[in-house]
Amino acid sequence: MIGFPVIRRTCLEILQANLGYRCNQRCIHCHVNAGPERMEMMDRSTIDQVIAFLASSNLRQLDLTGGAPELNPHFRHLIRSARAMGIHVIDRCNLTVLEESGMEGLEEFLADQKVEIIASLPCYLKENVDHQRGNGVFEASISALRKLNQLGYGQKGSGLSLNLVYNPLGSFLPPLQTLLEEDYRRELGERYGIVFNHLYTITNMPIHRFETLLTARGERLRYMNLLQGAHQDGNLESVMCRRLISVDYQGYVYDCDFNQALGLPLLLEGRSRVHLSELKGIDLKGNPIPLLDHCYGCTAGQGSSCTGVLSSPMTQ
Repeated sequence: MIGFPVIRRTCLEILQANLGYRCNQRCIHCHVNAGPERMEMMDRSTIDQVIAFLASSNLRQLDLTGGAPELNPHFRHLIRSARAMGIHVIDRCNLTVLEESGMEGLEEFLADQKVEIIASLPCYLKENVDHQRGNGVFEASISALRKLNQLGYGQKGSGLSLNLVYNPLGSFLPPLQTLLEEDYRRELGERYGIVFNHLYTITNMPIHRFETLLTARGERLRYMNLLQGAHQDGNLESVMCRRLISVDYQGYVYDCDFNQALGLPLLLEGRSRVHLSELKGIDLKGNPIPLLDHCYGCTAGQGSSCTGVLSSPMTQ
């Protein structure tokens, strides 16, 4: 990568575990190529290694992703174990998985464990969501959101956080998060009676499925130039790779989920890749982070992370 500043780790705060690439959806922007045909799933032995690492560390947050993490048969065991240690758990949910056969009672389980839900909903309009995620996805998502609201998710004072995620429908940066959140709140409230806590906007990463789409449309170079031209040095302090580790379904460690998708492992002297079971007691502060062109996706414009923008419009 030419011109991208060196980034080094700060104190580790979050363990993000990718529980597998199997998903009930096949979204056009997915950076891990997840879908119903994928069989890679984190097994019980690796799940228990994640639990052991949490028990031996000072981490207070476990972030579960996939694919659809809920499809992992050990999903509830991992959550129960983490919550018993007082660890805050996030479930990155595509919403429609809650409507799948075999998922009965999952919403109640998540509410009982006080799991924060970060739910993908790329638009408040049916035609846009179904275009990006498949026919029928919007209606299933609305049904799932209503069930979550009935359990208290997104309701003031409930202690059950429901945050939504917007991904652009094409090769452009997200609009201002604050303004789009107002639109979502108004449209979902007026049309469907749905409430939520926050909206997070996340830039599409030019890797795997989305990169293939860009290339097919002849837009890859233009999109990369857009990301690089919109780079903001002010976002470098807050990029998620500085305080998070990403663990794949086999237990190997990366600096973020995007590097995991590209096979760029965490750098540790003398090792080609590092397993989570080998990381106990190792201080990663100051560790350099491997970088490629996709990193501009996190520093462009307002910035992009797993919890939305990194900077306010006033800082740009």
